[in-house]
Amino acid sequence: MATIDFVFQYPFSVLNEKGFPLRGKWHKEFFGNDNPIVLELGCGKGEYTVGLARRYKDKNFIGVDIKGARMWTGATQALNEGLDNVAFLRTNIELIDRFFEPGEVSEIWITFPDPQMKKERKRLTSTRFLNLYRNITRDGALIHLKSDSPFLYTYTHHLVADNKLPVEVDTDDLYHSGLADDILNIRTFYEQQWLARGLTIKYIKFALPHSGELVEPDVEIPFDTYRSFSRGTLETMDI
Repeated sequence: MATIDFVFQYPFSVLNEKGFPLRGKWHKEFFGNDNPIVLELGCGKGEYTVGLARRYKDKNFIGVDIKGARMWTGATQALNEGLDNVAFLRTNIELIDRFFEPGEVSEIWITFPDPQMKKERKRLTSTRFLNLYRNITRDGALIHLKSDSPFLYTYTHHLVADNKLPVEVDTDDLYHSGLADDILNIRTFYEQQWLARGLTIKYIKFALPHSGELVEPDVEIPFDTYRSFSRGTLETMDI
């Protein structure tokens, strides 16, 4: 990872002491253009980061994850293909506003995150994180959630509805909805496992205005029943 010049790994101690030198300068000093910046949060192996970069040369894509072993797969693919609109950032998502200044990000993809059924504050679509995204995105930036989890989908659906956030797409069965296009057919490592188990894929695309106080949905949501094993176990299962 350290040999790839578009992979950034900043320990918290260094970040806290010196800051991130490209914050506010991604366009000018790294990508060398003014094209929109799109993040994939919790990018894993970087399937969406690389897949979108192949399709959209007029946008810049940055995959964000804390686990370098997974990220290495996407970084290596981008390197081998000579993609010049790709970067990877190894950090905790809670620190994302240390790496981007207000308005620097145009769009965010959240692909198959842990639903964090018992920890509201850790859900990547919670009000805590949406407010964090507001610190780095342009007003009205698009947020995409693609998930296998009925719990996280239902939670996000109610959160978006309760806060009257503008919705462009909302489906609890993407591949039987007629909505899946070339972009949404990019399939992550986890997604292929969920589909092999006969699970449906959920997708929500909504805008995130900067105005208005966000509130958590007041709704009881049944926990997913199929998550009795850890992701580490799932990765080694023979589907």
